[in-house]
Amino acid sequence: MSQSQISPDHLTPADAVSAASGGKTSTFGFREVDATEKVNLVHGVFKNVASKYDVMNDVMSAGVHHLWKDAACARLNPQPGEIIVDCAGGTGDIARRLAKLARHAKARRGSDKDAQIRVIDYNQAMIEAGIARGTEPELTWTVGDAMNLPLEDQSIDAYIISFGIRNVADVSQALREAKRVLKPGGRFLCLEFSHPKSGVIASVYDAYAFKVIPFMGQMVAGDRESYQYLVESIKRFPDQDRFRDMMTEAGFKRATYTNFTGGVCALHHGWA
Repeated sequence: MSQSQISPDHLTPADAVSAASGGKTSTFGFREVDATEKVNLVHGVFKNVASKYDVMNDVMSAGVHHLWKDAACARLNPQPGEIIVDCAGGTGDIARRLAKLARHAKARRGSDKDAQIRVIDYNQAMIEAGIARGTEPELTWTVGDAMNLPLEDQSIDAYIISFGIRNVADVSQALREAKRVLKPGGRFLCLEFSHPKSGVIASVYDAYAFKVIPFMGQMVAGDRESYQYLVESIKRFPDQDRFRDMMTEAGFKRATYTNFTGGVCALHHGWA
C-alpha cells in the first residue's frame, strides 16, 4: 500500500532547524544563509524540479547515475523482513531497486517475509511525483525530515540516502539521526556527488557542471537557477575523506568509501 503522510509528532524541517540551529548558518550553493532559510530555499528548488527530476538526472549524467544507484543498492543487499529507510528518497529510484532486490532474495531463501522500504522525503511534490510513477507493495511514502526522522530509536536495519545529504541544513545532525534510528550493526550508505581525484577529470567536470548543466536545466526543466544551485552545492560538499570522518564523529564504525567515475560520485558506507 502506498502512503504519504506528515507525522504530527515531529516538527517540520524548518521548525526542526530553527529549534536547534541557535543562529547557525548553512551553505546554499556558494552563499551562506541562515540554516532555517536553507531548508525553505531547498524546498523551493525541489518543488520546482520535481516533475522533471528523473528526466534531468538521465540527461545530466547520460544515464550513468543508474549504474551508481545499482551499485549502491547491491552493496546494501536488502533481505526479506528487513526495514530499510530510503531517506531523501524523492521519486523512489532507489526504493524500487531495493524492492526488486529484496524480492529476489526472498525467492532465493524461500522466505515468506517482505522487506519494508520506507521512502522519506520532506518535499511533498517529490513524494507525489514518485507515487504518480506507480508504487510497489514493499514501499511506503512519508513526508519527513532527515534531521528529525519520524522513527523510533534503533528501529531499522539499513539506511540509504542518495544525492540528498548535501541538501540538508545540518549534515552532521542528519548523520546523527541516521545513527539513532539504526539498530546496532545496521548499515548506513550514502551515495553522493563528490570530488574527482584527477586534476584532468576535475577540470572537465567543473566545466561541464557549471556551463552545461544549468543550460540543460533551462532547456529541459525551464529552471536554470535550481540547477545552478545543485552544481554549486556539489562543489561545496565535503570531500570523501572529510565526509568519512564526519560519519565516524557521528558514531559509525568502519566508515569507508568507494569512488565511482574517478570520484565524480562516491558511495560512503558504515555500520551503526
